[in-house]
Amino acid sequence: MTLTLTRQSAQKALFEIEPNNDFGAFPGTRYQGSKNKIIDWIAYCTKDLKFESVLDSFGGTGSVGYMFKKQGKQVFYNDYLKFNYVIGQALIENSHIFLDEDDLKFILTKHADIDYPSFIFDTFQNIYFTDEENKWLDQVITNIELLQNKYKQALAFFALFQSCIIKRPYNLFHRKNLYVRTAEVERSFGNKKTWDTPFEKHFIKFVNEANNAVFDNKKNNLAFQNDIFEWSHTKPDLVYIDTPYISKNGVGVNYFDFYHFLEGIVKYDEWPNLIDHETKHKKIKNGKNEWCNKGEIHSAFETLFNKFKDSILVISYRDDGIPKTAELIEMLKKIGKTVEIKEVDYKYVLSNENSKEVLLIAS
Repeated sequence: MTLTLTRQSAQKALFEIEPNNDFGAFPGTRYQGSKNKIIDWIAYCTKDLKFESVLDSFGGTGSVGYMFKKQGKQVFYNDYLKFNYVIGQALIENSHIFLDEDDLKFILTKHADIDYPSFIFDTFQNIYFTDEENKWLDQVITNIELLQNKYKQALAFFALFQSCIIKRPYNLFHRKNLYVRTAEVERSFGNKKTWDTPFEKHFIKFVNEANNAVFDNKKNNLAFQNDIFEWSHTKPDLVYIDTPYISKNGVGVNYFDFYHFLEGIVKYDEWPNLIDHETKHKKIKNGKNEWCNKGEIHSAFETLFNKFKDSILVISYRDDGIPKTAELIEMLKKIGKTVEIKEVDYKYVLSNENSKEVLLIAS
């Protein structure tokens, strides 16, 4: 079902529900590293493989898992980050729950009988959003947490994540840079109109997109929040692997640092105890991550490949990363795999490098 904004005032927004004629449409995404732009290529490269179940092991935006869901596969979505797990709940596991008019009214209303906390307003002043926007976030997060259905919560959080990202320069939370939005200067990048659009308007748009993405493929799809090395739930026919990337210069892409604010949103009650106050942008303390450490990345891949050696392995990679593609192929051959290599030219957002996206298909 689709939600359409029909009238807006200072106090409230009124909505009418329209039939959903566009079900199964994956929402647009602004996450770094998302494979959504090359999803048709991945689908084409894997179309002749024989499998019924798939583990999207580093699920992220869920675009690849969602593609397999549309193909009628049983999808197990997994990600270590809780906010990504919530996306998996909303778009992969959820088959029939939508946000309706009453849910939206509840989420977007300041209720007189609720004592709203002010954590974001108190903690993140002049860092990511304006004071008014921070107050709105505290209120909306509180209301979302009061929804009784976990899939309604997940859909609402998804819309909130998207709303937060679209209002951020570079779509990231990697530095204290609200001034980039608010300064009255000439700009060569970004979209100030989008940045200054009220949160509520963005939120309604993304609720609409989230609802449109919900569909039932008649399979028991599930979302998990696991360290992939500890996976023990099922033996999937195919495992799709898209790990964080380490550049040829040894610099890792740490999604935890890029999106820590979204992780805080879904850990709202714990958030005060998670912040690293030594950082200007109040990021969450980050633990060990072998996928961002060039000294540990080779053994991490070897361990991962061995863990799922009985499944078809499909690995998304860049041809200029660490380890080298040839090293990954050698690791796969050592566990008895035959490897097929697919390549496509692809330029990543915020990257100055022209590299190839590589798909290794190990059967």
